[in-house]
Amino acid sequence: MHGQPRAATRARRVTAQAREPADRFAAETEPFRRELLAHCYRMAGSAHDAEDLVQETYLRAWRSYAGFEGRAPIRSWLYKIATNVCLTSVQQRKIRMLPSGLGGPQDRSERPADPGAPGEVSWLEPWPDRWTALADDDPATSVVARESVRLALIASLQHLPARQRAILILRDVLAFSAAETAQLLGTTTAAVKSGLQRARARLGELEPRPERLLEPADPRARALLDGYITAFERSDAGLLQQVLRTDATLEATPFREWQAGLVNCIRMLAADVLGAPGDWRMVPTTANGQPAAVEYRRDEAGVFRGIGIVVLAPTATGVARVVAFHDEALVTLFGFPESLTDGS
Repeated sequence: MHGQPRAATRARRVTAQAREPADRFAAETEPFRRELLAHCYRMAGSAHDAEDLVQETYLRAWRSYAGFEGRAPIRSWLYKIATNVCLTSVQQRKIRMLPSGLGGPQDRSERPADPGAPGEVSWLEPWPDRWTALADDDPATSVVARESVRLALIASLQHLPARQRAILILRDVLAFSAAETAQLLGTTTAAVKSGLQRARARLGELEPRPERLLEPADPRARALLDGYITAFERSDAGLLQQVLRTDATLEATPFREWQAGLVNCIRMLAADVLGAPGDWRMVPTTANGQPAAVEYRRDEAGVFRGIGIVVLAPTATGVARVVAFHDEALVTLFGFPESLTDGS
């Protein structure tokens, strides 16, 4: 009679002992998941890939947790694993691009847009700001965090060799010292300093004068986003002219061609995109620390189907850049429904 309770007690004790390392691992590592997700996004240029890379990071960390023994700060240990996971991944894949990274702007407005062959280009993806807890941070820290995922920066980072990309992110974004970065990458401090110098020089060539963007909460940025959304929902090319700068650029994945200059942008949008009033529904959000909108287009049944995310680069003189990512999977990734009805 007494054997069963004692056996049950021993079983509970064994279960609790087995659970202890897992609970301790989760308690020590989970606080870093969001920042590791952003790190993997900067390295890979894809929100979907970043999720997979973080999952692999935590799997590897768990497997080696028993031998970790606190020989280094756990944050540094996780970044070492994550960076190596990313390096292995990005070295095996095509770099992710935007249309403007493939060549110059379209020179003949009458030429149809070319989506290219499936898989021909690996496209950059936007970053959902809901994945970061920026609102809870110190305001100055929040600004730095947003700037570190700006779309133009992420696009430029993808053009750097993988190890240079890692060095620049670890040093200039995450503020690891040269010695710490060398330890994370298994190299020398001299190699880190040399790699950082080359990475900064290349980044300066790719984006010699970064745009000074308005913060998403700035009333001027909100007004520009509202104007862009209203213009699409009303099919109003004239309103778009008031929103875009005269030197604005417009690009959309998976199309290779892109437009430069207000006249070309408006001509293309009016001819091929805007359609009739009521064809579009857009829901405001933020992406890459910039104003954005989820795009829905009405189908023949009157249902608004999510087609992707559009990200704006707002400045004091208007929207400098519009990048539309036509990928239905991004709609749910950003936490929005696949479709909307007329009444929703």
